[in-house]
Amino acid sequence: MKTKPYTMLLMMLAGWINRQQQEAINFLMEENKILKHELLKATGKKRIILSNKQRRRLAILAKRVGRKMLFEISCVFSPNTLLKWFRKLAGKKYDGSKNRKKFGRPRISDELKQLIIKMAKDHKHLGCRQLHGYLKYLGYKVSPATISRVLREHGIEPAPDRPIKTTWNEFIRAEWGSLIAIDFFNIEVLTLGGIIRYMVLFAIDYKTRRVEILGITPQAYGDWMKQIAKNLTDPFNGFSKGKSFIIMDRDPLFTQEFRDILDNSGVKPIRTTVASPNLNPMAERWVRSIKSECLNKMIIMGEKHLRYCIDQYLIHYHTSRPHTGLGHNMIDPQPQGKGKIVRHERLGGLLKSWRRAA
Repeated sequence: MKTKPYTMLLMMLAGWINRQQQEAINFLMEENKILKHELLKATGKKRIILSNKQRRRLAILAKRVGRKMLFEISCVFSPNTLLKWFRKLAGKKYDGSKNRKKFGRPRISDELKQLIIKMAKDHKHLGCRQLHGYLKYLGYKVSPATISRVLREHGIEPAPDRPIKTTWNEFIRAEWGSLIAIDFFNIEVLTLGGIIRYMVLFAIDYKTRRVEILGITPQAYGDWMKQIAKNLTDPFNGFSKGKSFIIMDRDPLFTQEFRDILDNSGVKPIRTTVASPNLNPMAERWVRSIKSECLNKMIIMGEKHLRYCIDQYLIHYHTSRPHTGLGHNMIDPQPQGKGKIVRHERLGGLLKSWRRAA
């Protein structure tokens, strides 16, 4: 049978189009291989990560192409991977879990979890039912069982088993107004007999920042310390009057006899742990202040000179120096006038302050 001319033309055209398509496919496959290699090299990753939206688009097209053709043309993602994406896509279409009725209590928010943990840590004596009561008052709906589960998940035991030991910071905050601290500092003094190290014992009120020098001596001893304790606890004008606790380090000079005098007078000694100056921060900070602002800038000539310098610094400290811990206010500020601003000096200008003249 003789082939008609137009049929032959169509066959030739179809063959040409097929060759052109195959060449285009070959080009795209090679281009994809090169791009995949360069992308992985640039990112340092072992595979290309796609978003769910991108996977969806490829999965739909992969299903239309078919498994056999995918093995021939897919060079970035394996045919099995593309078909797996399509199966997941099809499965989601018939997945009714989102519309399924949920049973049990609803999950609580992370914000509520953090609030439960914070309240349990702040109030170590509160049980789950008491915490439930507070949360109910604050507008939260959560059961005691859920509170118990949240606490256990975060390593917090129920109230009867929870450690209720008071931390040092909690103790300081709770007893702020009834605390004083005592401590020694040393200073080298030039005397006719040479350089002698003097010991200065002082007390500081935690709330007011007021400081009192309890004694200055080149050598502290038992009787001297006992007299210091008696002066400190004098019922009429002792520095510890109206106070309940006195913080001190474990200096051997703070003997048992010394502590007993304080305790018998109604002031309980609190000894800090060994090598822990941060547990007596007020005293440590005051030592740094008097040394950096005054004593370390002078050569102290004898005990009398030492006492004078410390007295002058105390006047400056109480009446002319603002304190950060007191909101930048002074402990005992001098009356202010309405005149010009005048500078006042102590110790030859070493300590300076300003106030308005009358």
